[in-house]
Amino acid sequence: MTNKKAIIFDMDGVIIDSEKYWKQAEYEVFTSLGVRVTDEYSKITKSMTTAEVTQFWHDKYPWKNKDAAVVEQMVISRVIELIETENCQINGVKSFIEKLKTRKYKIGLATNSPSRIIPVVLKKLGILHLFDSILSAEFEKKGKPDPAVYYRAAEKLFTKPEDCIVIEDSYTGMLAAKNAGMTVVAFTNGNKEIDCKIADYKIDSFENNEIELLKMN
Repeated sequence: MTNKKAIIFDMDGVIIDSEKYWKQAEYEVFTSLGVRVTDEYSKITKSMTTAEVTQFWHDKYPWKNKDAAVVEQMVISRVIELIETENCQINGVKSFIEKLKTRKYKIGLATNSPSRIIPVVLKKLGILHLFDSILSAEFEKKGKPDPAVYYRAAEKLFTKPEDCIVIEDSYTGMLAAKNAGMTVVAFTNGNKEIDCKIADYKIDSFENNEIELLKMN
C-alpha cells in the first residue's frame, strides 16, 4: 500500500468501543417513550444513523408529545454522558495513528455518528490534533452504506478515492468504502463475527506492529 496517501478511520468500533453505549442509550430513551426495543430490530438499526434509528422506532411505535429530532438529541446526549464517564478507548489506536502521521499519511475520520459526538470522542482519546479531516454522515443525504461520506472525505483530504485506505469494523461501512473505490482494511478487535469478506485486508489489533500491514503493496 505504499502508493496510498490517506488513511480514513470509521469511529464507533474502530477508535472507540462504543457500541454498548449506543445500545444502552437507545434502549433507555426509546423504552421511556413506550417503544418495545427488541434484539431483532436492534440488529437492523445497528448500522443506521441516529436520525434513521429514531425514525425507524417511531414508525414501529409512534409516540406523542416529542418531536423525532428532540428524541434523537436525547439519545446522543446520553451516549455522550457514557463516553465521558467510561473507559472506552480501543487499545493502541493513538500510537497507531501517530505512526501513520510520521509516515506522512493524511488522516481522516468518516462516521455515521452525529457531529456532536465526534469532538467528545477525539478529545477524550487525545487524538483530535492528529486528524486532517473530520466528517459525519449526518450532513449527507444518506449514511453508510452509501459512499457519499467517503467521497467527501477524499475531497476534504485533497486525495483521489483510489489513493485512500479505509479502516472499518462493519459490513455496511466496508461496503460504503468499497463503493467509493477505496482500499478497505477490516478491523476486528478480536471479534470473529465481523463479516470481512469484502475487505482487502484485515487487522485484529492496533498493537503488535500490525501497522506493518500498511507497507504492503
